[in-house]
Amino acid sequence: MEGLDCADCARQLEEGIRRLEGVDEAVLSYASGKLHLRYRRQLGEVRKMMESHGYRLLEEAEGEQGSDLARKRTAYAVVSAMAILFAIIATPFNTNVSATLLLVAILTGGHLTFRRGIAAIRAGRLDMNTLMTVAVAGALFINEWWEAATVAFLFAASHALETYTAEKNRRSIRALMDTVPEEAHRLKDGVPETVPVEAVLPEEEILVRPGERIPLDGTIVSGSSYVTEAAVTGESLPVSKERGGNVYAGTLNGNGSLTVRVKGSAKDSTLANIVRLVEEAQARRAPAQQFIDRFAQIYTPVVIALAAAIAILGPVIAGGGWQQWVYRGLALLIVACPCALVVSTPVSIVASLTNAARQGILVKGGVYLEQMRDVNAIIFDKTGTLTKGTPMVTRILSTNYPQEKLLQIAASLEAHSEHVLAEAIRKLAKEQELSPQQVSDFTAYPGKGVTGTVDGTRYYLGSPAFLAQHGYATSNLEMEAQGNETPVMLASEQTIHGALLISDTIRQESRSTLDNLRNLGIEKIAMLTGDREEAARPLALSLGLDDVAAGLLPEQKEQAVRRFRTKFGSVAMVGDGINDAPALASADVGIAMGAAGSPTALETADIALMGDELDKLPFLITLSRRTMGIIRQNIAFALLIKGLAIMLVFPGWLTLWLAILADMGASILVTANGMRLLR
Repeated sequence: MEGLDCADCARQLEEGIRRLEGVDEAVLSYASGKLHLRYRRQLGEVRKMMESHGYRLLEEAEGEQGSDLARKRTAYAVVSAMAILFAIIATPFNTNVSATLLLVAILTGGHLTFRRGIAAIRAGRLDMNTLMTVAVAGALFINEWWEAATVAFLFAASHALETYTAEKNRRSIRALMDTVPEEAHRLKDGVPETVPVEAVLPEEEILVRPGERIPLDGTIVSGSSYVTEAAVTGESLPVSKERGGNVYAGTLNGNGSLTVRVKGSAKDSTLANIVRLVEEAQARRAPAQQFIDRFAQIYTPVVIALAAAIAILGPVIAGGGWQQWVYRGLALLIVACPCALVVSTPVSIVASLTNAARQGILVKGGVYLEQMRDVNAIIFDKTGTLTKGTPMVTRILSTNYPQEKLLQIAASLEAHSEHVLAEAIRKLAKEQELSPQQVSDFTAYPGKGVTGTVDGTRYYLGSPAFLAQHGYATSNLEMEAQGNETPVMLASEQTIHGALLISDTIRQESRSTLDNLRNLGIEKIAMLTGDREEAARPLALSLGLDDVAAGLLPEQKEQAVRRFRTKFGSVAMVGDGINDAPALASADVGIAMGAAGSPTALETADIALMGDELDKLPFLITLSRRTMGIIRQNIAFALLIKGLAIMLVFPGWLTLWLAILADMGASILVTANGMRLLR
């Protein structure tokens, strides 16, 4: 479906479709923007109903290409704003031109609102769209074109933002599967043939060549390699894989060739389950209805009924002329126009979003600012979130070589490797201006290490297990490595010369950020990671985290987030990888590390820290609390002014000009109050 920008609208439309004759089943998912329909007739009536609400039904293939509806609605809002601006300029010179421009602003900005308002009336509902339609019509009736144009523009801008956010979230779900290859090399009598992944059956064997992404979940039958599993486990360092090891669809094979026995179909893969979890989590987390929308469900019909009663029953009950009571009813409609209410929230939200953007924080909607105010627990991913996500050589242990010589030889051997650990060694050597030496007789052992001859000496460089296979005793140096450090050892001629200890370093701002969050009253701070227990536990202790869970797959992270929500209420999740997407979606607020995060995590999350600065989190919570405080002030003030004005209707003290003054005055005051958030 194109244009589905309202969860409550989706629910009401789904109910309407179910009532159509011939409909056996209708499920409209706001999260994915898809309608699943079992229907015994042509789609004409369904299309007609959707179009009456301003939506459009697309074939799924057409919808997958993406919609430009957000751009269209943005264009409508821009045209409406420009028309108002030119009307301001034209007013002193030609009022007819000004009126024409205001009419353009009303029609371009308000046509969708009018369309939905009329459709709601036909369906027997009275919602905000209905009241806005009546308000604009009433403003035009009493010649208040400026007010009508302003209201139409505000709603156009709101629709553009809602559409953009909804479409971005729906694209993020589809983007999850983009990392999975569409084809696989199926082995038939030992000969590989390239076929679509859907054609590969469980228990069949596939060939995964060096540098390729693994297309299906399975078990390694032969071969060994390093596999980067960041897409599934979040582990930044490649994992050594040998015969009997499990591999996951969407993960990246290193420089070894693997024969894999497939476990299940493409739709049952780990990454496909991630997609399902994201959709389910987003469906469970129905956006909280804004207070104004909930209030309008009662406010709108009551006001319209009261205005009609005053106009019709006034002369009968209290006496007087019909014109007098119609005038009072019209005054009530004018003062009841929700201009101040409508302006109070978006002005405050826009000011806050602008302020946040200046600080490098992208917030995808006002609802997430509101939810950040109530967060009681914050859960962090480890790799790329609390840590930098880039392996670095943190220590060099040398037994009989100078550290510079050990590093230079290791860098010379690793000059022939593309492994991520090799990159860390080469980077440090380059920083110390150590030039690589010539290497001969080089041999790589995927997932284990390398050997080569430098200056006539045969060297072995690799994991402790690799050196142990060649007869070296590595236990002493292994004991020197801390839990979060990976040792890469160098040996020759039956002697171990030392080890380079590589780890993912903690972000400089992590400790101060966690302290500031505690000072703001955050009840629980925890960490969920797919990394090893021995790597996660020391980091959690050093940061003083309240809780830590390691070795988690994406679905386990999502389950953990749900447990935290049950115990602590509102929960925020901070992550950066595809593997974090289900947890980000399941949390009340998902926060992605922008620059370092995967595009999927960035689009799935509700808030993105564009500069990867964790220390912006305390600022975000403070801004959220101040924003919601000012919104409450604005709503209370607008309702108070309107309540007082409505009381003046009955004795006949409320004139049209006083109604307009009360309405516009309230709008100006709540706007000024909301703009304070820019500071």
